[in-house]
Amino acid sequence: MKTLRLILGDQLNSKHSWFQGDQKDFMYCLFEMRQETDYVKHHIQKVLGFFAAMREFSKTLQSENCQVVYYNLNDKQNTQNLVDNLEQLIEKHDIDKFEYQEPDEYRLDEQLSIFCKSLPLQTQVYSTEHFYTKKQDLASFFKDKKQWLMESFYRDMRKKHDVLMVANQPEGGKWNYDKSNRNKWKEKESIPDFKAFKNDVSDILAVIKSKNVETIGHFNSDYFEYPINRKQALSQLKYFCEHLLIHFGDYQDAMHTEEVYLFHSRISFAMNCKLISPKAIVTTVLNYWRKHGEDINISQVEGFIRQIIGWREYMRGMYWALMPEYKTLNYLENSNTLPDFFWTGNTKMNCLKSAITNSLDNGYAHHIQRLMITGNYALLTQINPDEVDAWYLGIYVDAVEWVQLPNTRGMSQFADGGKIATKPYVSSGSYISKMSNYCDDCYYNKKEKIGPKACPFNSLYWNFLDDKREKLSHIFRMKMMYSLLDKMKSEVLFELKLRAQEIIENPDNF
Repeated sequence: MKTLRLILGDQLNSKHSWFQGDQKDFMYCLFEMRQETDYVKHHIQKVLGFFAAMREFSKTLQSENCQVVYYNLNDKQNTQNLVDNLEQLIEKHDIDKFEYQEPDEYRLDEQLSIFCKSLPLQTQVYSTEHFYTKKQDLASFFKDKKQWLMESFYRDMRKKHDVLMVANQPEGGKWNYDKSNRNKWKEKESIPDFKAFKNDVSDILAVIKSKNVETIGHFNSDYFEYPINRKQALSQLKYFCEHLLIHFGDYQDAMHTEEVYLFHSRISFAMNCKLISPKAIVTTVLNYWRKHGEDINISQVEGFIRQIIGWREYMRGMYWALMPEYKTLNYLENSNTLPDFFWTGNTKMNCLKSAITNSLDNGYAHHIQRLMITGNYALLTQINPDEVDAWYLGIYVDAVEWVQLPNTRGMSQFADGGKIATKPYVSSGSYISKMSNYCDDCYYNKKEKIGPKACPFNSLYWNFLDDKREKLSHIFRMKMMYSLLDKMKSEVLFELKLRAQEIIENPDNF
């Protein structure tokens, strides 16, 4: 029986059980397609990275005597559509059976499900063998519960997988060291040079340009610096353990104008392509810590692991529990347009200029830059969540919808009305100053609320609370802020709202 097996661009798991045993009856296929480059406008480095990793994976399979059909973007036989390419191969090679791994994106899951129903041959779907959980595990865990809190799920995951546990109790005495993970980096601890790989992607870049694929962001080199194969991913992880883990937890929320990565691992692209599994990462970090733990506090390790077995698995579970309706939610009824400076970085607001420029230059920003700088501003200026989603999905090299959408529409924009976040993540300029040096050389004054030099976040914050009172004042974690708003003099609030409206109507003038 001749079997065709599809591998999507984010399913590059060389440890998958598919690749064990005799391969003579299997044909594998991978496609670079306009279907995937064009459904949203992606960062140029994101397109380069995925294609480079796919090509590397194809070479790996071929070196292990697997039969592989790989369509480059400019191959003549490439229809640029997933279903059409599959139909073409099935007919050309007299395929008897079609197999694929579960897509992690709803759009592709639907496309393949419909396609398989139309096929007059046997089909089979496999797990990607990547995640700790199955798609519906989180929904089952929270069945009949009013709130689906990440912390509850995270603790269960720790117990279930015996991660940082001692006799069913959290190692170190605490489940969560988040309060220790909120330090501002004041340049006391030196940051090692980030590990960069010299992956030559000049040929891929030439094809992308020749096909006039529309992209965003910058690429001023022939080299893609993130890992594109398992060996590089393991090397990246080793570097993180040896040089960055020691201060990761302390400064995971910190931001700085002169530092793009600080102590972050830069492993998310490789992990989201499935070059390396979350279990392998957690095991490696724990093993390193246990061997060299005398200099590394448990708060550094727990802060990192929480992002993987807590946050990452939780977001995936929420995605599959709430789709497809989730993608349409707009609880706060926001409808404004994303400012032009999100595509250029041209703004006098130093925090936004820095975070957006980093994103455009590197296809990267860490979670607090995404949540409390660009996301905070988008929410305060009441941008349509559809536009915010498209920007976040396109701008980051590690962005795939299952993790991007619940983070953006839920945690960042509160468009789901609180299904993921227990309150909107909004702040004035004070939080930004607390966690970064962005305010030090900014055109605006973080302490002023009204006037031409007043930090825009200050008036936008109070205006947002007032505009959305009906939607938000009942939320317990917002009670204190509404109490402060209620005590504000009406003439002061009036001036704040005038200033905020000016910013919202003319964002590219600020």
